[in-house]
Amino acid sequence: MPDSLISVLEAFREQMAGVRAAGDRLAATLAEGGKVLAAGNGGSACDALHLCEELTGRYRRERRPLAALCLNADPAALTCIGNDYGFEQVFARQVEALARPGDLLVLFTTSGRSRNLVQAARVARAAGVGTIAASGRSAGDLADLADLSILVPAENSARVQEVHTFVLHSWLERIEEVLFGREES
Repeated sequence: MPDSLISVLEAFREQMAGVRAAGDRLAATLAEGGKVLAAGNGGSACDALHLCEELTGRYRRERRPLAALCLNADPAALTCIGNDYGFEQVFARQVEALARPGDLLVLFTTSGRSRNLVQAARVARAAGVGTIAASGRSAGDLADLADLSILVPAENSARVQEVHTFVLHSWLERIEEVLFGREES
């Protein structure tokens, strides 16, 4: 299998400076009193939820909860907005309602072309809200709209999502280190 996880991780090594920069941006947002909003579709929705639950709960250490909100976690909001405005607007309407300058929107996608995520990034940009996109190789329009883009060099959705889990764990470790100091061994 030419698109194995090991070969993808080896190629992904080039993206590690961007991963660290995104982790620093997340930490700075939270340190300055902003909140993290996250969204994705399908398996990427699980990545968005994973990031937010680790921030509001805990990742590796006892600490105060951090402000995070997963935009795909509320089925009533998703179905209401989807029914009334169309699926393309399910995240954009929530960004418009909940995000403020100083907040940060994190979007997970394997393709970068999901119209609802692209629309959310457009609304975030217009509102002065920063955006990080974690995507597969063909990031599409989302990479151009995001302030920071982490591109996994793979087309296979499973490999992209596996690396996204590594990325979000790297971000969480960086956030906890920056905000709460290095963990003692």
